[in-house]
Amino acid sequence: MRPPDPKEISVSETKVVWSLSGFGDEIDPDPAVQAAVLLALGASHIEVRSAWGTNVSELEPEAVGRLKAILDEKGLKVSAVASPIGKVDVSLPVDHELARLRQIISVAKGLETRYIRIFSFYRAEGQSQEDIRDSVMERMTALAQEAAASGVVLLHENEKGIYGDTPERVLDIMETVDSPALRIAWDSANFVQVGVKPYTEGYAMLRPYLEYFQVKDAIAGTGEVVPSGEGDGELDATIAALKADGFSGFASLEPHLASAHELGGFSGPVTFGNAARAFAALAATNGVALA
Repeated sequence: MRPPDPKEISVSETKVVWSLSGFGDEIDPDPAVQAAVLLALGASHIEVRSAWGTNVSELEPEAVGRLKAILDEKGLKVSAVASPIGKVDVSLPVDHELARLRQIISVAKGLETRYIRIFSFYRAEGQSQEDIRDSVMERMTALAQEAAASGVVLLHENEKGIYGDTPERVLDIMETVDSPALRIAWDSANFVQVGVKPYTEGYAMLRPYLEYFQVKDAIAGTGEVVPSGEGDGELDATIAALKADGFSGFASLEPHLASAHELGGFSGPVTFGNAARAFAALAATNGVALA
């Protein structure tokens, strides 16, 4: 199915509102600093990947309670827990990631969010994506079943190098697992980095499952991550289409504009702010307000 030309999508004068969030640990390890910067940028939510340098997969209940108290005091809610589930070799036993997911579900419940970001596994050197397909589906199905039983929703991010790094394989996961507890966290930059034109080649195919919008752009020739609208991620067309489709969920800033560190991408307060303003401007031109 060919997506409509973005020029054919009319931008109505009526503004819609998307909830603005962002990866707090791209700003600073300290949740208090994370919250202050996000609030200054107009966000109402935060996406939690780590706090005080500790990944969510290792946060103890006391730390979760302390984090929740800080966010409550600041008036920020949690849009999602950005877990590392599925960012491992597929040869690990199914129970390995199920055990980690159970711990992360407890974190999500402590932070009062129903969304947990996950991935769909790496393969060993010499293996093809087709070689690992059945193992991936077994694990993704088990994870979705655990999530459904706990009342949470898993958001698959199309990270480069995992099984679900192209639109076709993401669709394969969604159709095979076929669970309302597994949906898509759309990342334009990651698609660009595997040679995909995100809107042109993936949007129509994946829109029925798209529930969460991670805001990141990249340049096709180099893979360099850049502010929204400065790369080849077709963010303008994607935002216009999401608005036309009635999307009203989270837009979560994941700028990756500075060097990566062991817990994921990093930006720092200044470049994070630059990324936020670039996205806000692009959203505004399409009649989307952020709050």
